[in-house]
Amino acid sequence: MVKVSVVGATGYAGAELMRLLAAHKQVSIVHAASKSYAGRKLSDVYPSFSGGDIILDDMDFKKISADSDIVFTCLPHGASSAAAPELIRCGARVIDLSGDFRYRDADVYEAWYHMPHGARELLSQSVYGMPEIYRKRIAQAGLIGNPGCYTTCAILALYPLLKEGVIDAKGIVIDAKSGVSGAGRSEKLANAFCEVDESVKAYGVGTHRHTSEIEQELSYAAGETVVLSFTPHLVPIKRGIISTIYASPKTGVTESDIRDAYAMYEDEPFVKVYDDGALPEIKHVNGSNNLGVGFVLDKRAGRLVVVSCLDNLIKGAAGQAVQNMNIMCGFDEREGLSNTGWYL
Repeated sequence: MVKVSVVGATGYAGAELMRLLAAHKQVSIVHAASKSYAGRKLSDVYPSFSGGDIILDDMDFKKISADSDIVFTCLPHGASSAAAPELIRCGARVIDLSGDFRYRDADVYEAWYHMPHGARELLSQSVYGMPEIYRKRIAQAGLIGNPGCYTTCAILALYPLLKEGVIDAKGIVIDAKSGVSGAGRSEKLANAFCEVDESVKAYGVGTHRHTSEIEQELSYAAGETVVLSFTPHLVPIKRGIISTIYASPKTGVTESDIRDAYAMYEDEPFVKVYDDGALPEIKHVNGSNNLGVGFVLDKRAGRLVVVSCLDNLIKGAAGQAVQNMNIMCGFDEREGLSNTGWYL
């Protein structure tokens, strides 16, 4: 059994992580920490955990790391870079769900997050936690920067196409839509029911921080600098992301070429590439750690349209974190994640 702790267990991603870990056959949860609810039962915050008596701890990082093999940090951006150095110094391996350790270049992080990075020295040892691309490095890592939800949905859709050179690296447009849980649990007027119901709105146009994360990984795939347009939208559903992506295919590229590029996922347990012309929907993936991707080559317009979907709280956060833990611990990668999604 691997001993794990969750720091920030009462946010949406933290609670989803607790749910997944509680059902994992190889895991013992030793600490669930919360700054706001320390001393209370997790079931007081989320009654769905009423089957157990998990008492929420305070943020004693020294004790947490001493008792744990792996610590998941589900903290706000900036707070994780303050916590991770102490956790690692005391011997824990860390999987961080914030944006603090996803970047190779601290200057890029600071430019997009508008705050100084609190642990620049750790960026050289952190591994971007996308198993489909970095599995071997994840297995040996002591620090994982767990990718964001929008980024996972976009990167996995585009990475094979850029790696194999079937699309132009310039002019990519990502139109993405997310459920409200992606904005977190904190009280914000903009996310209140009456503000979001029966409406769809774009936000962070040209400025959303996930743009830089997507560009970092796709530039690596393409072997050249990728600058793209990413526009997120808030839609009145609880969870799920759908990205509709527009790219220019290289001259002479066929559906078969695109299919061949996506063959890199043929043995991946959580990526489903749809048959030609078929497209995923949010309800195909919600409740699962799966990502669905499909494409249409619009020959009339000379454009490739790719559609990808995932559950922002699972493959886009907690599920991907558990997948990374499984790799780090040598478990079956599907352990705790093989459930079928919720169609209804």
